[in-house]
Amino acid sequence: MKKQITILGSTGSIGTQALEVIAENDSLFEVFALTANNSVDLLIEQARKFNPEIVVIANEQHYARLKDALSDLPVKVFAGEDAVAQVAGMDAADIVLTAMVGYAGLKPTISAVKAGKRIALANKETLVVAGDLICELIGEYNASIIPVDSEHSAIFQCLAGEGNNPVEKLILTASGGPFRSKSLDELKYVTKAQALKHPNWEMGAKITIDSATMMNKGFEVIEAKWLFGVLPEQIEAVVHPQSIIHSMVQFADGSIKAQMGLPDMKLPIQYAFTYPDRLKTNFPRFDFAAYPLLTFEKPDLTRFRNLGFAFYAMERGGNMPCILNAVNEVVVEAFLREKIGFLRMSDVIEGIMLTADFVEKPTYEDYIETDRNVRRLAREKIGF
Repeated sequence: MKKQITILGSTGSIGTQALEVIAENDSLFEVFALTANNSVDLLIEQARKFNPEIVVIANEQHYARLKDALSDLPVKVFAGEDAVAQVAGMDAADIVLTAMVGYAGLKPTISAVKAGKRIALANKETLVVAGDLICELIGEYNASIIPVDSEHSAIFQCLAGEGNNPVEKLILTASGGPFRSKSLDELKYVTKAQALKHPNWEMGAKITIDSATMMNKGFEVIEAKWLFGVLPEQIEAVVHPQSIIHSMVQFADGSIKAQMGLPDMKLPIQYAFTYPDRLKTNFPRFDFAAYPLLTFEKPDLTRFRNLGFAFYAMERGGNMPCILNAVNEVVVEAFLREKIGFLRMSDVIEGIMLTADFVEKPTYEDYIETDRNVRRLAREKIGF
């Protein structure tokens, strides 16, 4: 029987690569449902190629176009955010890949968890915003999460077979982004075009900017806390410009295991689909002779303050990571629209974190209210 896969966010970078994995292994996998936010033309193209049972467009303004374009196919077409959440919890899917960008991924991921699904998690904001709630629900509904982010997949793979051997430290690697060697003065004049040129990875616009500011690594630090049940002081980030070692685990005896390979997101996507099995692939192989020097350095929290903000939010807990995520989504949008400078993003984030209402033990409703209020405050502060 082919595994039925739902892809939430099929038109993004992770979603499109997941469909490539499925196409390359069509004897094992079949698409059950596809969802997108606005990219209706690509969604139509994907639906015609993979012939899923269900297609959902979150932006209801595109529903008529989507429905009409697929009218000759036996595909059920829906629209709206509630429909995305509903399809995430449908019984027919064996695996739900959550590849939506940002806070929008929280509600459908909760729906998938409550349906007891195996979740291939690529939406890091879900655990950043509400990690405590998600972990509680996973235990209650017997769901499972297989991480797709290359760093968390690496840690997951390093832990495989280790049983209850005590972990001393998780070491997440970061490329350092395109501005690793730039001074603070140079960072003042960084442009949108420069920030969107990541040296090693092909990603969507939002995550590429997060990588340039190192907020992406900060989110991964918070996510790692919840995924692997460690304390904040057991997580370290290290800059590794070559992006060959994707992350490491240090055990109580001092031994360190690393997962290595060329930067290619299709590998962790496929591993999440096939775990605990590994399939033979035609992915490019790593050649040690081609990389005679692998280097490591500490991240500079003076130039890249966002990583420090993330460690603070993780240690503070409560709704502080939710505050961090909401203001970051606003400042990244403003930067992409060229309404705010590169360094100004961190200034706004710090100001909102200091002034937004803190909730020590938030409910789901508190997360919704925090996200709404922080976005309003951030937009007022920026003036857009």
